[in-house]
Amino acid sequence: MKSLLKQKNKFSDISYQLEVLKEGVTSQGLPHFSSKLVESDLFPLQPTGLDVFQINMGKMCNQVCAHCHVDAGPDRKEIMTKETLEQCLVAIRNSSIKTVDLTGGAPEMNPHFRWFVEQVYKLGCKVMVRCNLTIIVANKKYYDLPEFYKNNEVEIVSSLPHYSSKKTDSQRGDGVFDKSVKALKMLNDVGYGIADSGLVLNLVYNPSGAFLPPSQEGLEKQFKRKLKKDFDIEFNSLFAITNIPISRYLEYLVASENYMGYMEKLVNSYNPSAAKGVMCRNTISVGWDGFLYDCDFNQMLEMKVSVSKKQQHVSEFELDSLVNRSILVNEHCFGCTAGAGSSCGGEIA
Repeated sequence: MKSLLKQKNKFSDISYQLEVLKEGVTSQGLPHFSSKLVESDLFPLQPTGLDVFQINMGKMCNQVCAHCHVDAGPDRKEIMTKETLEQCLVAIRNSSIKTVDLTGGAPEMNPHFRWFVEQVYKLGCKVMVRCNLTIIVANKKYYDLPEFYKNNEVEIVSSLPHYSSKKTDSQRGDGVFDKSVKALKMLNDVGYGIADSGLVLNLVYNPSGAFLPPSQEGLEKQFKRKLKKDFDIEFNSLFAITNIPISRYLEYLVASENYMGYMEKLVNSYNPSAAKGVMCRNTISVGWDGFLYDCDFNQMLEMKVSVSKKQQHVSEFELDSLVNRSILVNEHCFGCTAGAGSSCGGEIA
């Protein structure tokens, strides 16, 4: 692993990330993820259906977060085109999909974002937006987002690493906590997170170091108590999500010499019950360029779904093939199955 520390600049190379995962695990005698699935009678891992369409609308973001597995930032130019978004709408109409989960980067920075949300809402699907909160206060053109979300009954999922400014800013950048608090107040003002309003506001916790998240239930109680007491902020639920060892977080683990220790924690915490409920079993991830993946993490590693090459793009969406595919796994999958498990909706088991 020491040789990897000298080559940090290679982490933007997807094949190199996969090489790191392979070298880090197999050379140290730790088991392959697939062997754990065999023990759990889950190999090959297969879908239970297709309920969620998670769409990466682009890698452009107004923030540069230390834990970001997308490697998003203001300098990223990858943006989903309107043509690809229209292809997504066709796929949604021709499927059993009930939830459309919009992510990025900051999905709101896609110039077709509002149009697409309105189109999905008209189809009767639940729309979820993974909003980084600070985008709401980043520019006047975004100030009306809370009202827009309300009008389209959008469910908001927002990252907030901690209820203190020090821990939040250390992970997401200076001043992020104060901007997040301002945005949360704006969302509360239109009804988000308020009991019986029907407007759902959920927060996401990611650990700031090389450790697993604590109990989601306990964290939620702490966050609700502190945010209400200190800022009069309310929200519905808190999701505790394990950091997956890819992209910027993988670079951090290697540079800080925490990689093997973290992988051992993940492997030793493998939970068969969590493996049964991993999000890739009922979700398809759509990349900014329209290619299809089993999950957002496989997308970042460019591991396309295991169907015919032609059907790997949303323009050739074929429901039966996707529902009957085998899901591709690698060592990063230990992150979703450790402890209580981790998904875009928090704990699994």
